[in-house]
Amino acid sequence: MAKFKFTGTGIDGLTVIEATVFGDERGYFMEIFQKEEFRVAGLPVDFVQDNQSKSKQGVLRGLHFQKTNPQGKLVRVIAGEVFDVGVDLRGGSPTYGQWRGVLLNAENKKQLYVPEGFAHGFVVLSEFAEFTYKCTRLYDPSDEAGIIWNDAGLGIDWHLGDVLPILSDKDTKLPALKDLEFRF
Repeated sequence: MAKFKFTGTGIDGLTVIEATVFGDERGYFMEIFQKEEFRVAGLPVDFVQDNQSKSKQGVLRGLHFQKTNPQGKLVRVIAGEVFDVGVDLRGGSPTYGQWRGVLLNAENKKQLYVPEGFAHGFVVLSEFAEFTYKCTRLYDPSDEAGIIWNDAGLGIDWHLGDVLPILSDKDTKLPALKDLEFRF
């Protein structure tokens, strides 16, 4: 029996992953990563860094990427809920500039694999969220770049209604995709 269900999003490589959850009155158990099943599904199996963050409701982190050392990310939420987004920045890709978003929360236990060559971001929809992710390359602050969260050309629906997100100073100064002087 397969331990994971891998579902495409319509953008090559951007994949939703659902683990088989074994539960009873005591709680549950699930594997979040299994090298061979991910390899067979065509996803990376060599992760070099694990990260975890906690953010309050309305915090939007992103849209970030690294230029010369792009990171693939296997992301999931262990408490709360986020809307998670990947934007294809791969030059020559038929889906360049397109985005897909997925609700990730502690209840649905979904994961999203965001490939190298994508910008990534998320917004916290619950009171708070704890977010974890495995990366295919090490974080390098000197290599990071991004796209502004509200780029009209992308038209991302962040599920915020009329509420403005809470952003870092750095994230308020990012360019629109059309002004980006970089492609993978």
